[in-house]
Amino acid sequence: MPQDAIARIHAREVLDSRGNPTVEVRVQCAGGCCGRAIVPSGASTGKHEACELRDGDPKRYAGKGVQKAVAHVKETIAPALIGMPASDQSEIDRLMVELDGTPNKSRLGANALLGVSLACAHAAAAAQKLPLWHYLAGNREPSLPLPMVNLISGGLHAGRNLEFQDFLFLPVAARTYSEALEQAVAVYRSLGEVLRNHGFEGTLVGDEGGFGPRLENNEQAVEMILRALECAGLTPGKDAALAVDVASTHFYENGRYVLRDRAFAADDLTEMFHEWAEKYPIASIEDGMAEDDWSGWKLLTEKLGRRVQLIGDDLFATNPKRLARGCIEKTANSILIKLNQIGTLTETLVVIDQARAAGYRPVISARSGETEDATIADLAVATAAGQIKIGSIARSERLAKYNQLLRIEEHVSAFSRWQPVG
Repeated sequence: MPQDAIARIHAREVLDSRGNPTVEVRVQCAGGCCGRAIVPSGASTGKHEACELRDGDPKRYAGKGVQKAVAHVKETIAPALIGMPASDQSEIDRLMVELDGTPNKSRLGANALLGVSLACAHAAAAAQKLPLWHYLAGNREPSLPLPMVNLISGGLHAGRNLEFQDFLFLPVAARTYSEALEQAVAVYRSLGEVLRNHGFEGTLVGDEGGFGPRLENNEQAVEMILRALECAGLTPGKDAALAVDVASTHFYENGRYVLRDRAFAADDLTEMFHEWAEKYPIASIEDGMAEDDWSGWKLLTEKLGRRVQLIGDDLFATNPKRLARGCIEKTANSILIKLNQIGTLTETLVVIDQARAAGYRPVISARSGETEDATIADLAVATAAGQIKIGSIARSERLAKYNQLLRIEEHVSAFSRWQPVG
């Protein structure tokens, strides 16, 4: 039997950063090498994502248990994969998708499939005595990603204190990953002081580690961050740019975007984003329109697509069919890549390659319910995706990824510096 032949697959229920259950999988090969992976979970989830299987038993974890998904790993997936080489990633993932047999992985659960898929990759890398990023890179030239760092959280990540979900910092002038991370820490600390000096909460944080102050409106969040950049010695627009994750699906009602002060049609919201891009150093807007507002996305892309990175998250859901539609209809110019939106490593890599071939930028992303698993850091380097969105520089489930990138930097010198759109 080959040394990397799968000898045992074990799964268990563990907890994520919100204290909710999730799936952990351990794969052991015949030669003794092992791989382990833990599946993340989102709060701001789109309806086109693969199905995260939950037990629904109100007596356990308010119905959020994952014992069914764990059982599927042990009783259905494991027997089918035993003896297969852990390195045969595409065949492993194909077989699991076939075993599930549903369009959205709702029978076995995307959380069951993804846990096995990633654990197999870890085991195969260990069997070849390679770090995961090196193993996944194959013939690609690996590169450290530019971090998109969460500074202020709103929406479902911070109790709806603001409608927009995340306000982020882009260290666009950083020459190395280490320098980018150092700048992020300086800005984060400055922002805490700025918020407190203006009478706002500057200590408590949201799901992803960003501050969660109750500001007057979304625009005030941008202004607070600009002050923090200057306090940290960075020049907005030169040393630093901003990104906004609007997550507009969550305030889209009956064809209009409802903010606290008014309701916007798609063309009105597009004009607001245009005014912001003229007034502030905003380089990236994520989910500026709702997940199924294709006409709104087309308006936004026509207006800003040549100068601003427009990321489709809920719009595309790391799904090749939805990305293909976006390419045809010329909506957005970038795609957020979330492993658990599609459910296997192979499908994720296919979407990354598809995006690149179409001229769309892939941005690797964590979820709001994260764990100590740092796989996405290795994935971002291996695919040279260029950007990674982990969260803020607080909370250890975020730092697990940032620190993994610091380790990888000792072996990979290439760094993906920011490239303006257009």
